[in-house]
Amino acid sequence: MSELSLTRRTTIGPVDPTDPAAEIVRHRPGVAIAVLASCGLLVSLIQTMVVPLLPQFPRLMSTTSSTASWLITATLIAGAVSAPVLGRLGDMFGKRRMLVFSLAVIGVGSLLGAVAPNIWVLLAARVLQGVAFGVIALGMSLMRDVLPLQKIGSGVGLMSSSLGVGGAIGLPLTGVVAQFASWRWLFAGAAVVAVFQILLVVKLVPESRVRTGGRFDVLGAIGIAMALVCLLLAISKGGEWGWGSPTTLGLLGAFLVIGAVWGRHELRSRTPLVDLRVSARPAVLWTNLASTLVGFSMFGTFIVATQILQAPAGTGYGFGLSLILAGVVLLPLGGAMVVFSSASALISRIRGPRTTLVAGAGVLVLGNVAFALMPGNLPLLMVAASVGAIGAALAYSALPLLIMRAVPETETAAANSLNTLMRQLGTSSCAAVVAAVTTTLTIDLDGRVFPSGTAYIVIFLAGAGAALVAMVIAALTPSPRGVGNEESGVPDALVRRRAA
Repeated sequence: MSELSLTRRTTIGPVDPTDPAAEIVRHRPGVAIAVLASCGLLVSLIQTMVVPLLPQFPRLMSTTSSTASWLITATLIAGAVSAPVLGRLGDMFGKRRMLVFSLAVIGVGSLLGAVAPNIWVLLAARVLQGVAFGVIALGMSLMRDVLPLQKIGSGVGLMSSSLGVGGAIGLPLTGVVAQFASWRWLFAGAAVVAVFQILLVVKLVPESRVRTGGRFDVLGAIGIAMALVCLLLAISKGGEWGWGSPTTLGLLGAFLVIGAVWGRHELRSRTPLVDLRVSARPAVLWTNLASTLVGFSMFGTFIVATQILQAPAGTGYGFGLSLILAGVVLLPLGGAMVVFSSASALISRIRGPRTTLVAGAGVLVLGNVAFALMPGNLPLLMVAASVGAIGAALAYSALPLLIMRAVPETETAAANSLNTLMRQLGTSSCAAVVAAVTTTLTIDLDGRVFPSGTAYIVIFLAGAGAALVAMVIAALTPSPRGVGNEESGVPDALVRRRAA
């Protein structure tokens, strides 16, 4: 479907002036930004809340380590499938409406997890929590529709970087709760926060009246779900099953076949779930590829750094910290991301989001190289981690702005959902690489096996290489045509539309 036909079916006027929240966002846009960014924090907390507890779940739920690992995989797959679906539904029926629906599903899943009697119910709860992946894209697209033009960049930047901020906060929070209370309080707390955020969104954030129209592409949704399940199962479980095993190779083959059939269907559909013609535009295609590489590069800053901090000093690189202390050491990373997400908005407004992405990717290169040098004392390691966090904040804040500049206004939620999915594919791929490298390059310490220092050097050099490629791609990607000059943080079409 062409951009013109979509625009003709858009409801004129981004916000209903009779909505009480419209008056709030007009005079106090920071309130809406804070509410939507807090939704991003919840998403990040849900992603990380069970990671430190995985070694304990086999004992807590009377299950195996292999089954417990599905608590991560199930959420990843559910989120990857739901994100593009929710994005499309948001463009069709209202972004705030679908955001509230997503938060409600998160609340139900969190409550179910809090009372789960066995691992299977807990897995079902984590599947429901996976809907959280669509919240970020819906929130950023809603910001574009309802915020004053001069606030869009800072709002989108803050919400995009909230993923990293929540990760920095979530690790020490999980450690404290795990040590002094039951793990069930993590799920109960998430349920309470989800309900509270629903009330805030309904009360303080107006609904966007920008609509796509058309019918929902059911076959497209089924096709992308099947393809993503095959791909993510192969990536996340390939190390466990064997990368050359029939199961892993079969899943990758199924992904290629289903993906090809799905792509053909989307190209022929009048109302596709994902407009592949728009996604194939150089400004969109290359930005999504850069997003995957940035997601790969920034993964080590939080997860791998935590492993290094907790490793025994006898390994030659570890610091022997507890989970709580390791989280506390990395806590400043969240503050750095908040500060530099605001700086990102300023750079994007003055020089354009492409410049911000190039700068962020470059800083990510430096952070990963600093980690690869294996700093021997804690202050130097914190400096390396902070550099990586700053690079992630700059890059993550710029990516959605680049996407929204390159797609029709009626497709921002779907396009941002796809971009969020690409970032998640990057982190998932890095997780698979980390698992493969750390189980191959090992050392024996008093009868216990740990990853060697060489393993982490390889991982961080790979992250630096990914960031370097992302930087080159961002520098060479042409600006979208017809969206205004590079220094503008907002497309000219949106400026004209607001003026009308």
